[in-house]
Amino acid sequence: MNLHQFKFVQEAVRRNLNLTEAAKALHTSQPGVSKAIIELEDELGIEIFARHGKRIKRVTEPGQQVLKSIDIILREVNNLKRIGEQYSAQDSGTLSIATTHTQARYVLPGPVAALRQAYPKVGISLHQGSPDQVARMLMDEVAEIGMATESLVNYPELVTLPCYEWQHVLVLPFDHPLVERERITLEDLAQQPLITYHPSFTGRTRIDQAFALRHLQPNIVLEAIDSDVIKTYVKLGMGVGIVAEMAMQGENLTPGLVARPAAQLFGHNLARVAFKRGTYLRHFVLRFAELLSDRLNRALIMRAMAGSPDEYDI
Repeated sequence: MNLHQFKFVQEAVRRNLNLTEAAKALHTSQPGVSKAIIELEDELGIEIFARHGKRIKRVTEPGQQVLKSIDIILREVNNLKRIGEQYSAQDSGTLSIATTHTQARYVLPGPVAALRQAYPKVGISLHQGSPDQVARMLMDEVAEIGMATESLVNYPELVTLPCYEWQHVLVLPFDHPLVERERITLEDLAQQPLITYHPSFTGRTRIDQAFALRHLQPNIVLEAIDSDVIKTYVKLGMGVGIVAEMAMQGENLTPGLVARPAAQLFGHNLARVAFKRGTYLRHFVLRFAELLSDRLNRALIMRAMAGSPDEYDI
């Protein structure tokens, strides 16, 4: 058996048992992938995949156990590469970050610039997606560190740590009637056209839950994944925006728009950083995590990677 066979099996599962797609991802031929998997099955004396004719239909019970071992083996191979890079390349290489659009636009620029100053030989690869895509990129080792508000804690393959709290704000044109309202309620908002995030992004679940608990039906006229897009349509007069507070702070303030805190309506959100469990973290990965939040330091991260992350929900 060899690493190529392990990679073929792992990629076949990642591609929903489509060997043609697995072959494309690995830059090889479909017959070559199929042959390598069959040879591994013959060597192990078991079927990893159940087949109907020549088509793979599902992973067998012994195949599930094989997959767990393959994941561990390939993870440790990647760890060996990282160890070699750390001690031979003198803190050079690439830091791959998976995050959402909001974090990439409003939170990460400062830490990324600070890391580049501290490690000028390190390049940055920034991957943006939904929180579930962030989790998948970490598990597939496309990225070494991930950051998002939703979903990350739902994956046992990941170690997640709290990073910082944030709240939503209401975004209104400066001449909107609600601007003069001392206290804006959910009932007030339910009567307005609303512009906010897509359901899987940036704390949208808290917004939906708040209205549901009051048995209110919000009139959401536009959903987006980008705060700047939301602000653009608010400025056009299409409705009241609900965005992350980072999008309306400091240099991100938009002329003609007013921000009103909304924690009293939707509560606070917790952004988290995440790492794939069992992954070796290079020096600059740990340093980047420290730059993200005062809550994080390398000693805490290493303890969490070695044990239960639940102990570190600070």
